[in-house]
Amino acid sequence: MKVSLIVAVSENQVIGKNNDLVWHLPHDMNYFKKTTEAHHVIMGRKNFESIPHKYRPLPNRTNVIVTRQDSYQAEGCIVVSSIIEALEKAKEAGDAEPFVIGGGEIYRHALENGLIDRVYLTRVHENFEGDTFFPILDSEWKCIRSIKKSADEKHFCDFTYEIYEK
Repeated sequence: MKVSLIVAVSENQVIGKNNDLVWHLPHDMNYFKKTTEAHHVIMGRKNFESIPHKYRPLPNRTNVIVTRQDSYQAEGCIVVSSIIEALEKAKEAGDAEPFVIGGGEIYRHALENGLIDRVYLTRVHENFEGDTFFPILDSEWKCIRSIKKSADEKHFCDFTYEIYEK
């Protein structure tokens, strides 16, 4: 099983503010959907609760919520107490590539504990104010693919899809 992480990050490492996204890039949202479809998506409780109700749980994916709240429940989701437990659920189900989808604390923990094999990173080529940041990938991560997209009528700035592996 290859464990992946998917994230969109600004030039100054911001991924969110007030438990919400700070930009709107439709092409990137579609990329996220297509990349994670039919897989387990592992997220923290606050990240799950930041998803608009009409999109919860994320369709065509097995939603796994990591929380310390013992009695937490979310309809149509699997609730676990650790990322390790979430990965065990994905492995038991035969998912070849589960995705860690945030938020900041879950990303940091997964990276610091060596749980991630591949990172799908959308680099948003702007700086933003925010309160949630993505860790800088260290030198053991190598970019194996990079596709740049230019700003257009639906996208206010340039962004680049990057894939990293160890």
